[in-house]
Amino acid sequence: MKLNLKRPIIFFDLETTGVDTARDRIVEISMIKVMPDGEEITRTRRLNPGMHIPEEATAVHGITDDDVRDCPTFAQVAKSLEQFIRGCDFGGFNSIRFDLPVLVEEFLRAGVDVDLKRRKFVDVQNIFHKKEQRTLVAAYKFYCDKELDEAHSAEADTRATYEVLKAQLDRYDDLENDVDKLAEFSSRGETADYAGRILYNEKGEEVFGFGKYKGRSVSEIFRIEPSYYAWMMNGDFPLYTKKVITEIRMRDKMQNK
Repeated sequence: MKLNLKRPIIFFDLETTGVDTARDRIVEISMIKVMPDGEEITRTRRLNPGMHIPEEATAVHGITDDDVRDCPTFAQVAKSLEQFIRGCDFGGFNSIRFDLPVLVEEFLRAGVDVDLKRRKFVDVQNIFHKKEQRTLVAAYKFYCDKELDEAHSAEADTRATYEVLKAQLDRYDDLENDVDKLAEFSSRGETADYAGRILYNEKGEEVFGFGKYKGRSVSEIFRIEPSYYAWMMNGDFPLYTKKVITEIRMRDKMQNK
């Protein structure tokens, strides 16, 4: 089934140095930009992460330090990449919890502040888990009746994800062919940041999603315990999480003037 699009949507997949969204770096990125008229634009490239690629990561995706030694860094391609994704919605497999936070961290480290707040995110894995409870390889076989022979190749995984979503739309009559509705169905709950450290409660207020103040208002805690903000800013939190709590703190200061 052809996707019913109001805006272009980018299906993407990353291969990285590890699974820490705050510390690890991208070594390969693949994107398929699908236009409302069905045109597909594919971009795949390897990147020098500026750090050693651990052997356990190489065992997954097969990319070594030598493979990316002469490749550009993310910072060198960040501006052109931002232009490519500007105004687009996003689709991926486990992208909301991993690929998207890693991508945003790389942009922030490169000094490129991408505004994705009004974009929609369709996570094909969440749709699959709600419907069938499997993995990408199994999803590709189940929905498309194909073997994913090059699993953990960024472009192969990206194209498989795109094909799986189209097949899901064909299979499930109750799955609406609308990116806004797909994003809502595939989300796991509203988060203010991408790492899930700051959430929204039923009133739309930012609350902590972790630690001793889990479920408590961020504004309230920063007001009664200002040192908690400093602790987070100096701690090992993603850059985007720090950006979000700084915006909350500045907003509250302006409101209390």
